[in-house]
Amino acid sequence: MDKRVPVTTAEPGEAAPGPEELLRRVAGGDEAAFEALYDVIAGPVMGVVVRVLRDRAQAEEVTQEVLLEVWRQAARYEEDRAAALSWVLMIAHRRAVDRVRSHQAALDRDDRAGRMDVRRPFDQVSEATFANVDQRRVRRCLGALTDLQRESIVLAYYNGYTYREVGVVLKTPPGTVKTRIRDGLIRLRDCLGVTS
Repeated sequence: MDKRVPVTTAEPGEAAPGPEELLRRVAGGDEAAFEALYDVIAGPVMGVVVRVLRDRAQAEEVTQEVLLEVWRQAARYEEDRAAALSWVLMIAHRRAVDRVRSHQAALDRDDRAGRMDVRRPFDQVSEATFANVDQRRVRRCLGALTDLQRESIVLAYYNGYTYREVGVVLKTPPGTVKTRIRDGLIRLRDCLGVTS
């Protein structure tokens, strides 16, 4: 059985301590004062939070956070700036608005993420596999060309040389280079099964 005398009990003829006095005592770590303060502020805090959130379960959670913050931050209360109940309700309102904003931000993030995923899903493994298969087919078909055709195509398409530059490297006239490349490309097209 708890033998503590409640803080709100006053001697006959003496007024019970008000919220400001209770908050001062809470700032000093007085748990009994916090119990008495809790009885005074819990209802109004819950009322403010429910009005902002409109969700009883979340309001109960935020109310608990507010009361915990009052316990932790009681030393920051300045009596000359606001009444104790006003200070507590300001904390409650701020916490409730923060919860609404946090919830809305989460909804916005989910919405943006949902809109970003409207494109066709990309399967990196299958794309890499197809690219690998295509590369092997191209290499196989390049291997089927004559050395002169293969060299001309590699210089022109993989190294970015012009016909004239390919001719200089291979010591071949540009007209001959064009013919080798054209014939090589026709053989590559047929080997790869590309239809024009």
